[in-house]
Amino acid sequence: MAIKCGVYKTTYEEDEAIWQTRVSKFWIGVLIVALLAFPFVFQGSKYLLHIADTVLISIIAALGLNLLTGFTGQISLGHGAFIGVGAYASGYLMNQFGIPFIGCLVLAGFITAVVGMIFGIPSLRLKGLYLAIATLAAQVILEFIFIRSRGVTGGSQGLLISPASIAGFQFDSEFKFYFLALFFAVLAILIAKNIVRTKPGRAFMAIRDRYISAEIIGVPLFQYKLIAFGISSFFAGVSGSLWAHYIGIITPEHFNVMVSIQYLSMIIIGGLGSIYGTILGTIFIVLLPEILRAISGPLSSSYPILIDIFNALREGIFGLVIILFLVFEPDGLAHRWKMIKNYWKLWPFSY
Repeated sequence: MAIKCGVYKTTYEEDEAIWQTRVSKFWIGVLIVALLAFPFVFQGSKYLLHIADTVLISIIAALGLNLLTGFTGQISLGHGAFIGVGAYASGYLMNQFGIPFIGCLVLAGFITAVVGMIFGIPSLRLKGLYLAIATLAAQVILEFIFIRSRGVTGGSQGLLISPASIAGFQFDSEFKFYFLALFFAVLAILIAKNIVRTKPGRAFMAIRDRYISAEIIGVPLFQYKLIAFGISSFFAGVSGSLWAHYIGIITPEHFNVMVSIQYLSMIIIGGLGSIYGTILGTIFIVLLPEILRAISGPLSSSYPILIDIFNALREGIFGLVIILFLVFEPDGLAHRWKMIKNYWKLWPFSY
């Protein structure tokens, strides 16, 4: 008697299908139901809803960075500033021109894409560490603009922004905003997944893996690098727009270099070149400071100095976590989860 062990594919379409098996479809359905039920179950906890909203908004920006860095191999240390461009663009358009939220969100995405492509021009000549320094320069330049352009950004005093509103319905609470953020997060995941399955997606990966070979076989490097910067920045702009309308007031401190490092941490820990890993890494990085705060909370009454110590060590812990993942799990959480799944998928011959 033959025992079917594993999942076998015979066509490219089967290999690139979003839903690989019936079991995966079932669990995706369960996940969707759980996500829709989450705000109703925890409706009384604004804290948990705030964390959930932050995760969903951050997933969109992290997906954009992974498309650029994980799939195209173009490192960026200016992603936090691009998120800021989307946030300020959305707020300015709504405050000055009265454009509805959806229009502001889309325009903010395109404006950020243009800015990202401008700063992506050096990618034709630069790569690796030199490209990282160039994008870091973009971060510094945009931060300077955020602070000095008081007529647009409000400078260091910040910019007040009205809550998101669609057809007269305002998303002015953590509970209401959760569904808006969930919709755009799921949409971003589907778009990102389909991008990597298309011709541009395959070109991105060819540039990442063997850019000289890609150029030899006819892949226009500069064109696709700019496209990657544009798509990545568009995602960042949409995320920034959602964040601005969610938080209500934005300041340059919301988009400093540490934000860029945190997003880079998300895709490294989750897994470079993995859509699923991006989600896992985002959840991990967003929850990490909350876990540290929960650990220090019970001890704060007896040892108040621990609060200052944990706050001071927060950035160091981010760096330590990245180093540990690079050493012990360089492919990120997505690879570890894949190994766990494969063990049971191939059982009883999992060796």
